[in-house]
Amino acid sequence: MPVSTPRLPADPGRLLAGLLVLGALAVGVCAWLAGWRLGADSAVYRAGALTLLHGDPLYTLDRLSALPSWVALPFTYPPAAALLFVPLAALPSGLAWGIVTTASVVSLAVVVRLCARRALVLTVLALGLEPVWKTLVLGQINLILLALVVVDVLARPRFSGVLIGIAAAVKLTPLIFVVHLFVTGRWRDGLRALGTFAGLQALMFALVPRDALNYWTKAAFDPDRIGGVHWIFNQSLNGLLHRASHDALWSGKVALLVAAVLAVPSLWLARRLHARGEHLGALLVTAFLGLLASPVSWTHHWVWGVPLLALLVTKRRWAWAAAVAVLFASCVVMLVPNGGTTEFTWGLGYSVLGNAYVLAAVLGILGLAARELRLHLS
Repeated sequence: MPVSTPRLPADPGRLLAGLLVLGALAVGVCAWLAGWRLGADSAVYRAGALTLLHGDPLYTLDRLSALPSWVALPFTYPPAAALLFVPLAALPSGLAWGIVTTASVVSLAVVVRLCARRALVLTVLALGLEPVWKTLVLGQINLILLALVVVDVLARPRFSGVLIGIAAAVKLTPLIFVVHLFVTGRWRDGLRALGTFAGLQALMFALVPRDALNYWTKAAFDPDRIGGVHWIFNQSLNGLLHRASHDALWSGKVALLVAAVLAVPSLWLARRLHARGEHLGALLVTAFLGLLASPVSWTHHWVWGVPLLALLVTKRRWAWAAAVAVLFASCVVMLVPNGGTTEFTWGLGYSVLGNAYVLAAVLGILGLAARELRLHLS
């Protein structure tokens, strides 16, 4: 009589993640067929790739000709990003949003899996966080870049550092994680990340020298090209100071100085946490420092709230987990009056609410650093 092999119970987390991915793909296809106006940023990625393939300039126009009529945005990414976006050029604009959204949901599930093991139910809950759903609606790639960094740092693939280098070639802000690799003693991985980033830039100088020169001499140093830096949705130190100073000329320089001062306890804290095996905690400190230091950190860039929430849930820090969930799910920065010069009229109450992400990150880093110093001295 043949002996039957018992079936292993299905992992509900994987099943849930699979259903989410299929659902995202279905929504993407429906959006394409119905002509929904979703994915302004994914349309820019696709238009940048088409512009590159056609040999047209990437940075001299305020609006790329390959964009749909309802999108009027410039290409603000490094030229290597346009090359990496080339697969989107083969897709209709609406379907490109669907593919980017599907990849983003996959990335979200991967990040939660790495940070919270079997707690993939957090993937569903994370969809309610403002940085996450706004990333999906816009067709942004923040979740994809988040996954590249988290996999590179926590999973440590064979050629660790390469994924961070690729992420930095798409958006410059992931370069902060090269510093993280060096600070935590992973020099070989850090050099590999720098080599990947530099190699992609060299390739673009060979392919499109005029665009590469234009980007690295002008476009990369013009944050206003991305949008008004004082707007409430720029949750960085630079945004806070521009709002507080009514766009004073000195705001950007002071923001850089404050970020440099904050970097000292932040990187020390990251090194200490990494040394005792708290690798995710160390990575999060560096990530939030990067968000604060960047000239522009739109609220949808703050997807690092997902691994933070996963870490707090894993450690059963329920009160702090609830506080983080409320911060990012409440859409507090969308409720404060904003737009034009409205931010310049705020009183103390609106200023606190309108800079909620920035203030929470600064207080979190300084509070953890102070606690770590007490442990170090005791």
